[in-house]
Amino acid sequence: MLYDFLTENREKIVDRTRSKIADRPAPRASTTELEHGIPLFLTQLIVMLRAGSDAGEVEIDAGAARHGDALSRMGLTVGQVVHDYGGLCQSITEIADEDRVSISNSEFKTLNKCLDGAIASAVAQFGRQRALAVSEEGAAQLGFVVHELRNALNAVTLAFEVLKTGAVGTTGRTSNSMDRGLGRMRELIDRSLVDVRLKAGLHDSARLSVAQLVEEVSITAALEAQKRGLQFSIGPVASDVMIDADAHMLVSALENLLQNAVKFTRPDGHVSLQTFTTDERVRIEVQDQCGGLPSGDAEELFRVFEQRGQKQGGLGLGLAISRQAVEACGGTIQVRNLPGTGCVFSVELPRQQ
Repeated sequence: MLYDFLTENREKIVDRTRSKIADRPAPRASTTELEHGIPLFLTQLIVMLRAGSDAGEVEIDAGAARHGDALSRMGLTVGQVVHDYGGLCQSITEIADEDRVSISNSEFKTLNKCLDGAIASAVAQFGRQRALAVSEEGAAQLGFVVHELRNALNAVTLAFEVLKTGAVGTTGRTSNSMDRGLGRMRELIDRSLVDVRLKAGLHDSARLSVAQLVEEVSITAALEAQKRGLQFSIGPVASDVMIDADAHMLVSALENLLQNAVKFTRPDGHVSLQTFTTDERVRIEVQDQCGGLPSGDAEELFRVFEQRGQKQGGLGLGLAISRQAVEACGGTIQVRNLPGTGCVFSVELPRQQ
């Protein structure tokens, strides 16, 4: 009876299930979720029931695994996988009740057994795909970091060997090369430590003075700006302006913005650090004179491995990690393009009274 019912009402069941999934509040679903799993599963269930045995369970599990694979590649959650199959079960039960179709207990047991197996297979495959994706992403990022550290270390080592010979002075190009290499290594290590803290969920929030925060992040930026022949200005900050944040993460994010501003600003240009406050918010702005951002969506700068320009090289990890760090502190970070002039990166955080 169940076999006949599923065969005769196949499209009706699929459509009902799609309707249930489409009504999910967030995120809105598309029929793509069903195309790789539900119709295939329903077809295999019909085949199994026709055979009158469990011969089709392997095929059902394989189809469910493909469903989990497709969903994981679409960036969906385990809950959505379960939701899809739950929707199918509800649809079959509802339509059978509406049509007054009598289905035996043994047939319902077979249906539930298949649904349980399908959910388990799909979720297991989803987990494997997610673990593989995380592993590949972590390996790629680690590989890039190690590569950059090795390059910087090689440059520092060569410069140091030349300095030891006494053939060059400590204030020339060789010394500058060594300074740049050490600075690059410090930058990479600092970003990597913040990235580790973010992924481990290690947030240590505390009440911070914005004036002291600005003073701390400005020290290195001022020295770098002076080396590059740039002007660097800092706007005033009232001593009573306070925020609640993880000091290490926020300092790293702001230092990265300042390092980028100094790095990309044109010779004889100007970099500024300004703070604006209201009763509820604090906004810290870093403005440079890089000539403006490349064409395209400015938000793409915050994607991992995206870079502001092609000449500087590097990982393109800094802005992605900076955004994660600021958001972990309860704030937001945005960029505003000033075509032909430069850009402004803004970090906004809740003000503490």
